[in-house]
Amino acid sequence: MAHNSFRGSKHGRRGEANHEAEFRCSLQELRSLMELRGEESVTKIKESYGDAIGLCARLRTSPIEGLAGNSEDIDRRIEAFGQNLIPPKTPKTFLQLVWEALQDVTLIILEVAAIISLALSFYRPPGGDRQNCGKAAGSVDAETEEEAGWIEGAAILLSVVCVVLVTAFNDWSKEKQFRGLQSRIEQEQKFTVIRGGQVIQIKVSEMVVGDIAQVKYGDLLPTDGVLIQGNDLKIDESALTGESDHVKKTVDKDPMLLSGTHVMEGSGKMLVTAVGVNSQTGIIFTLLGAGEEDIGEAEGEEKAEKEKKEERKKKRDKRSKREDKGKKAKNKDGATEMRPLNEDGEPKKKLPKKDKSVLQGKLTKLAVQIGKAGLFMSSLTVLILITRFLIDTFVIQGVHFTNECLPIYVQFFVKFFIIGVTVLVVAVPEGLPLAVTISLAYSVKKMMKDNNLVRHLDACETMGNATAICSDKTGTLTMNRMTVVQTYIASRYYKKLPEPDLIPAVVLDLLVQGIGVNCAYTSKIMPPEKEGGLARQVGNKTECALLGFSLDLRRDYQTIRNEIPEEKLFKVYTFNSVRKSMSTVLKNPDGSYRMYSKGASEILLRKCSKIVMGPGKAKSFKPRDRDDLVRKVIEPMASEGLRTICLAYRDFPDADGEPDWDDEAHILTNLTCIGVVGIEDPVRPEVPEAIRKCQRAGITVRMVTGDNINTARAIAIKCGILHPGDDFLCMEGKEFNRRIRNEQGEIEQERIDKIWPKLRVLARSSPTDKHTLVKGIIDSTVLEKRQVVAVTGDGTNDGPALKKADVGFAMGIAGTDVAKEASDIILTDDNFSSIVKAVMWGRNVYDSISKFLQFQLTVNVVAVIVAFTGACITQDSPLKAVQMLWVNLIMDTFASLALATEPPTEALLLRSPYGRNKPLISRTMMKNILGHAVYQLTVIFTLLFVGEKLFNLDSGRNAPLHAPSSEHYTMVFNTFVLMQIFNELNARKIHGERNVFEGVFNNPIFCSIVLGTFIIQVVIVQFGGKPFSCVQLSIDQWLWCVFLGLGSLLWGQLVSSVPTRWLRFLKTAGHGTQQEEIPAAEMEEMEDQDEIDHAEMELKRGQVLWCRGLNRISTQIRVVNAFRDSVSPYEGLETPESRSSIHSFMSHPEFRMEDSVNHIPLIDEAECEDDPPIKRNSMVLPPPLTGLSATLPPPPPSPSPNQNNNAAEHIAPLPGMIAPNSPCPGSPMHSLETSL
Repeated sequence: MAHNSFRGSKHGRRGEANHEAEFRCSLQELRSLMELRGEESVTKIKESYGDAIGLCARLRTSPIEGLAGNSEDIDRRIEAFGQNLIPPKTPKTFLQLVWEALQDVTLIILEVAAIISLALSFYRPPGGDRQNCGKAAGSVDAETEEEAGWIEGAAILLSVVCVVLVTAFNDWSKEKQFRGLQSRIEQEQKFTVIRGGQVIQIKVSEMVVGDIAQVKYGDLLPTDGVLIQGNDLKIDESALTGESDHVKKTVDKDPMLLSGTHVMEGSGKMLVTAVGVNSQTGIIFTLLGAGEEDIGEAEGEEKAEKEKKEERKKKRDKRSKREDKGKKAKNKDGATEMRPLNEDGEPKKKLPKKDKSVLQGKLTKLAVQIGKAGLFMSSLTVLILITRFLIDTFVIQGVHFTNECLPIYVQFFVKFFIIGVTVLVVAVPEGLPLAVTISLAYSVKKMMKDNNLVRHLDACETMGNATAICSDKTGTLTMNRMTVVQTYIASRYYKKLPEPDLIPAVVLDLLVQGIGVNCAYTSKIMPPEKEGGLARQVGNKTECALLGFSLDLRRDYQTIRNEIPEEKLFKVYTFNSVRKSMSTVLKNPDGSYRMYSKGASEILLRKCSKIVMGPGKAKSFKPRDRDDLVRKVIEPMASEGLRTICLAYRDFPDADGEPDWDDEAHILTNLTCIGVVGIEDPVRPEVPEAIRKCQRAGITVRMVTGDNINTARAIAIKCGILHPGDDFLCMEGKEFNRRIRNEQGEIEQERIDKIWPKLRVLARSSPTDKHTLVKGIIDSTVLEKRQVVAVTGDGTNDGPALKKADVGFAMGIAGTDVAKEASDIILTDDNFSSIVKAVMWGRNVYDSISKFLQFQLTVNVVAVIVAFTGACITQDSPLKAVQMLWVNLIMDTFASLALATEPPTEALLLRSPYGRNKPLISRTMMKNILGHAVYQLTVIFTLLFVGEKLFNLDSGRNAPLHAPSSEHYTMVFNTFVLMQIFNELNARKIHGERNVFEGVFNNPIFCSIVLGTFIIQVVIVQFGGKPFSCVQLSIDQWLWCVFLGLGSLLWGQLVSSVPTRWLRFLKTAGHGTQQEEIPAAEMEEMEDQDEIDHAEMELKRGQVLWCRGLNRISTQIRVVNAFRDSVSPYEGLETPESRSSIHSFMSHPEFRMEDSVNHIPLIDEAECEDDPPIKRNSMVLPPPLTGLSATLPPPPPSPSPNQNNNAAEHIAPLPGMIAPNSPCPGSPMHSLETSL
């Protein structure tokens, strides 16, 4: 198929014949071979080629050396069998995008109105005196009228063209960026092949037919191939067949490996037999892609196929549970995906676009609501204008209707219609989708620099709402550079690595051979890239640590591998999450077998019945010995955060006959322990700080690891996930499973709910445990906010958990292809601190959209009210259609660019996550919108109705149809635009902060847009003339306009001083789709909790200071009263003992004065109301300080989930409070000391 193109020329035909002769195997032959499965394929290979080695010979390749790798040979193979590329979907052209942008309904209405306006402006009514048509028709000379008539229509059309081009360009750049992202992801995908006897990694697109590829656990196969050597290989073919069971692949039963399938276990070598469009994935793609334009790549096709099969299956099996499923079936963006069905009940071929994310859902809903309001206002405007015109002309002026006046009346109606449409255009926030796109695209681009490769756009926004992160330990929290630092060999525990001569020779040989053979041959230690640098670890890092240990013992593992190449290994039990160990069997020359094993120490030690002692002799290893070893060696290692690995072996004598290798339980028993090694993986230096930031931002970090519980706990303490003295849970996977299942062994959500809020470390966990935990947290209803969970994963089996999580992070370096495929974001540096950056960007997206909304809605409210009121009172909108479109351009395109590109700040991590039901427009924002609208409307209406008197101008009101522009209306327009420009600065803060200029120079885009808008405004006013209905203004008038514009900054300070709490009547807007399900009272409560209002904080600060002042005064009054009491007439009746002395005071250590910030009482306004001086003998117990007597009860448990965050929650003894058990509370000395 790939060489059909050569058939035309002689050269082509000759070339083809040469290839056929050269490779003795045609493309068609290989394609038909790859369509066979199981026994059929084995038979076919035997009949046609003898065996897989015969096929290698036909394809001119060596199963051991691979291809020679010279470029001529590679080119010939590409010519004969095609390249490993699937052609991408053709992108939309710029013109197609322009056409799509033109489909906007409001733009179509505007175009129609503009064309009618143009047509009518060129139409001349035949003769007739215009005066007879009423006063409004005016008496402007014909020349001016002709000039002015067409300009408005043309200007509207020009504005429409601008809007369309901007929209199309944005879409085009977004598409381009995504293609770049996609190609980068593809380019980064590499695969291991053997060329010229060397194991190398090449780009997937460079693989050719005849390559010998090494497949291993976690790979996503990029081509079709035939297995030539395999160890325990199991493949997940569900992407192609829909069957979820793993298929075992062996050379003699089923050697066919297909592209797009996942390696779930084992390793092996395959001969590549089909690439690109000739592979199974490519064929399906070609079949489906021919009639379908929606899917851009082969993986998309496989997914589509898979989803369709699952959909059909679900419909058959679970028709009754459909509604239930609808709620739970979560797409990547947290919504359900519905498919249109055709007559047979099967999903249609054309796949719908992905459902909207939470943020997009809220925005769409909001846009529709605003649009409806705008439509209502614009219809009302047109109706009132027409009614007023008719009444004014025919009733008040008493003009008689004549046919020659009809075109003039129609012109009036068109003008009214255009005003109405303009009001609608300004009201409809078409900038919203643009703002979201810009914000997300900008964030994604910047996140690339922060080592986050975003695969799904909406993951970026979801990350801002994350409340929990379930992180792996190895590589994410730690450096993933493992080294053996402690060891227990031949009954001796070495805290530092021993010299080789300290270890008996027999034991050393066993150890080194076991390590060399029983580590995957793909793992190796390479020389450092830079002089004096660290050696490079390639492959599995734990195995690299063992290989490094072998080198430290001055024995080279490579010589052992050269003696025993991979082909000579008799059987390999590869590592998987169930076994938690790896074993390799060698056949000895005498027919006996030896098996080397390595794995998690506590699991492998249980399978050991002997242990190698000092001289190299093995002695029996009883459970009591094992417990001693665990207590004396493994626990001390684990408590230092070391991963412990046990190394063991077993001999199968020839006399016992060949064992049943499939009976794994029997094979992996009676092992002889060689030793235990402690592997150190240091914590990344930046991780503790990153975790602290997460905890401060209200995000709980949990560690989910396959490691030993002691190691996990030690690392968790080093990272700051756990703090000594916390009452959080650390448990093993086994214990976790026992606690969450009922008697029948089913998982119960209520049981999970009792565990997860306190769980911080889950050790020895399987990927299933990880998935169960993630699902349990997401489905939980214990907390009123639905938890948003981010998960990190690197292994193949992490796929389900990554898919289930709201945001899945895959490791770019250590991650398998399967994990990357299932994830939303790829961490290119495998570093936890990059996740914190993703949280910052996610929160920033949310805030950017809110800033834009706050700005746009202020403009909307003002522009619509001005246009409506002006039209109703003066029969004409003070802001003309073209001016309105310019305002629309400022507030939509430019504002979305300026406000959506604000860089994130650390301050974003100082608040809790918003939650999925948080309204887009909070009460504080609503206060800002309405507050600024009041100022702007006051200014505009003052200018409109008394401006001509204030500034001594000619009134622009009640001007006839084609009257020239007036200074009066130009000032109104200019002031309006300048107020928006200055209000854009106010919109930068959405929580009522005072300093609106903070960090403004960190955003050059914002500065340049504000400056650019101002310059263009000057040009429009001074030189815009008739198209913009403007006249030139003098310097004085400009200064007044700028002064009124600047006023909005000062007014902003006033608005932000009013606490939102006082404005209970304000409603929030822009809720999520689930809004209706939440009772109103509960909603109110949630809004109050979420509200961040700086005015409120300032007020509280003021109240605290005020309360402290009052407290001090009351304390002083008490001191005076105490001294008065001491001079009382009953003084002689008191016994000396009853009077408290300074000594008795000092014997109560709870009254030691500690000059600590934590102990300043945080008095709320409620507290100071009910704290009159009478409460003298009552007391709040302080938390125990140093030397506190044992009789005191412990402090109350902290309500905060993270106990390291509650520094400010200590209750300090308030002034004047006295211990109830102190003798004679009324005594003067006591009162004085206490009050001090």
